[in-house]
Amino acid sequence: MGNGIYSAGTGLLARTQELDVAANNLANANTSGFRGEQVSFKSQLMTASTTASARAVSTYGVLNSPRTDFSQGSLERTENPLDLALEGSGFFAVQAPTGVQYTRNGSFHITAKGALVTSQGYSVLGANGPLTLQQGDVQISSSGVISVDGAVAGNLRLVQFAADVPLTALGNAYYSAPTAAATAATDLSVSQGFLESSNISPVAGAVGLIGIQRNAEMMQRAMNTFHNDFDRIAAEDLPKV
Repeated sequence: MGNGIYSAGTGLLARTQELDVAANNLANANTSGFRGEQVSFKSQLMTASTTASARAVSTYGVLNSPRTDFSQGSLERTENPLDLALEGSGFFAVQAPTGVQYTRNGSFHITAKGALVTSQGYSVLGANGPLTLQQGDVQISSSGVISVDGAVAGNLRLVQFAADVPLTALGNAYYSAPTAAATAATDLSVSQGFLESSNISPVAGAVGLIGIQRNAEMMQRAMNTFHNDFDRIAAEDLPKV
């Protein structure tokens, strides 16, 4: 019974953590450039058991670190010249209060002072720092060259990361990376007048969320069963000792 309640407890904890990940994915299904997280499980040996049978009853499933799915989202036309979508592997670089961050959410606008900024007000970075644009007809090429009324006004800083570089999700489709890990993107195309949608399917996300909730409820019922057994033993069997 002891091993059973530990199995149910670790299972419930893992499903609760998985539920948090799934709920966050679903909440960001309409966030431009958002990348969903995928979960996996691993075995955790609770004791230093030596026999096969002892290891079998002392090994529990726990949640592994979530992995970000960086697959491409679909492009949605907006006709806004300051909406930009990326095709390929890479990110826009922006200057946040805490340092340089990276995003695929290209919903930008120009402030009264001419600064090109994100929806959160972070400065969009160019090759030489934050971009400032004059009023006029803004055209942005597939390689990230910005022109205003036909005159080149700057270049977007488009970056990519090696496969082994860890990116930390910061929320709102922003990521941080180790210093100097970003390199110039070589396989990335900019589409003006488009936004890249989240790579989360709302329908699949909702169905998955229901499944996880049901699994968590099963684990909770198992926990309740074990607690009831403990109460019965305490009330009926212990007084006989």
